[in-house]
Amino acid sequence: MTVKKRVLAAKKKGVVGIVGLGIMGGAFAQNLHAAGWRVVGYDVSAARRRSLARTGIDIASDAGDLAAKAPTIIVSLPKAAALAATVAAIVKASVPRRVVIEASTFKLEDKAAAEAALRKAGHVLLDCPVSGTGIQAKTKDLVIYASGGSAEIKKLRPLFADFTRAVHDLGEFGNGSRMKYVANLLVAIHNVASAEALVLGMKAGLPPQLIYDQIRIGAGNSRVFELRAPMMVKGRYDEPTMKVSIWQKDMDVIGSFAQALGVPTPLFSATLPIYAAALSTGYGEQDTAATCAVLESMAGLKRGKRKRGRRKKS
Repeated sequence: MTVKKRVLAAKKKGVVGIVGLGIMGGAFAQNLHAAGWRVVGYDVSAARRRSLARTGIDIASDAGDLAAKAPTIIVSLPKAAALAATVAAIVKASVPRRVVIEASTFKLEDKAAAEAALRKAGHVLLDCPVSGTGIQAKTKDLVIYASGGSAEIKKLRPLFADFTRAVHDLGEFGNGSRMKYVANLLVAIHNVASAEALVLGMKAGLPPQLIYDQIRIGAGNSRVFELRAPMMVKGRYDEPTMKVSIWQKDMDVIGSFAQALGVPTPLFSATLPIYAAALSTGYGEQDTAATCAVLESMAGLKRGKRKRGRRKKS
């Protein structure tokens, strides 16, 4: 799309703000920009702001400035404290009614507090966590679990269509997050199960690529295996689609949610020490597929010649 066509499309589609320009938010911004939206972004990281500015994203000076420019705001943040700070900035900006799409994974009480604060200031917060990885975000292969306002969700479907493959209205506020906890529980298990299977096969003498190819066409395959096993095959985790350090936050959210409901989660609980080991052994800023490296170490497995991503201290 030429610059002229983008300008014309942006006038037609409108303006959207994105707070949080990390792996997910950055992908949202670039896909929406490519689809013809005028995207205004903000991130506390100067490096991320510079990076997205080079792709044509307008950069706001802070979350309040962004709220003044964008009637619809997508929030994709790593911590609940960042959500609270963003909400405070939007409230303080004293702007007309804004619709805020909260796309992160946080505890229900944190989202409820944000919803109450924004509602008091005349705004709307939708609970819309995203199902998918960073790789999927780049290709718009994401599902939105939307909740909290059917009328608003319906109006926003054209926006959602430009950075996801599907959006589902799950009803009352909070149902989006509840569904995301269920989905992420399975992701946590499937990821470690994928690593466990690969390590078993490699220790038995099978080449990792052979294992991947055969599992992918068999009954043991899963979407998570397809997304994460290629990194495990290469032993490279330094281009994260979900960082171990961020994933730990999601794990804590799921665990506390299940515990509050009195629901046993034996398989999910069994993955906790594996992710904790990945975090403590220097894989904090790398992909969660690094659970494979943890299990390789536990199994005493040493692959022959291979390239490995440099581990970073968490």
